[in-house]
Amino acid sequence: MIARGVLIIMVIMSAGTWIIMVTKFLEQSKVFSSSKEAAREFWTKRSVQEGTAALKPASPFRYVAETGIVAAEHHEGSMRDAIDLHSWTAMSIQRSVDTINTRLQGGLAFLGTVGSTSPFVGLFGTVWGIYHALTAIGIAGQASIDKVAGPVGESLIMTAIGLATAVPAVLGYNLLVRRNKGAMDRVRNFAADVQSVLLGGFRHGVSPETGRMATPTTTTTSERVA
Repeated sequence: MIARGVLIIMVIMSAGTWIIMVTKFLEQSKVFSSSKEAAREFWTKRSVQEGTAALKPASPFRYVAETGIVAAEHHEGSMRDAIDLHSWTAMSIQRSVDTINTRLQGGLAFLGTVGSTSPFVGLFGTVWGIYHALTAIGIAGQASIDKVAGPVGESLIMTAIGLATAVPAVLGYNLLVRRNKGAMDRVRNFAADVQSVLLGGFRHGVSPETGRMATPTTTTTSERVA
C-alpha cells in the first residue's frame, strides 16, 4: 500500500505539472497576442476611449486602459487636494498590472514544489523497495534472485518515475518564468504609455508631434490635464 501510495502521489504530481504547463503556456500566448493587438489597434485610434473599445473584452491591455481611464475620470472633489492626478492614476494602473501578474504567476509554485520534491518522493519509494528486498532475504535466509528481483525492480521504477516527474516540472517552471517576464514587460510598458497619454496626451518616449494621441474626451479630465 505504501508503494502504491507513492506511485499515486507521483502520478498526481506529473498530471498536475503537465496541466499547469499547457494552461499557463496558452495564457501567456494570449497575452503576447493581445500585445500585438494593442500595438495594431489601440495606438492608431484618436482617443484612449476609442483605442480601448477596439481591444477584445478579455484583453489584459484593455483592463489596464480601462483602469487608467476610470482613475482619471474619478479624480475629483476632495481627492484632488489629497493626492495629485499622476500619483492617483499610477496607483490605480499599478494595481491592474499587479492583478495581471498574479494571474500569470498562478500555478508556478506548484511546478517549483514538484520539481524540488518529486525526486525525494521517488527516493522514498526506492528505499521502501530495497527494504522489502532485504526483508525477503532475511526471511528466506539466502539472497536468491527471485526474492530480490521484484522489490529491487520496484525501487528502480520508483526512482525513474520520480526523475520523469521532476525534470519536466523544472524545465517548465524555468520556461514559464522567462515567458512571464517577457509578457509582463509588455504589460508594464503599455501601462506606462497609457498613463503618459492620460496625463500629457502623448506616449512615453515619443515626441508630441510624431506620437500624439488624444486624451480622454470627458470635460473634467481634459480640464485637469490642461
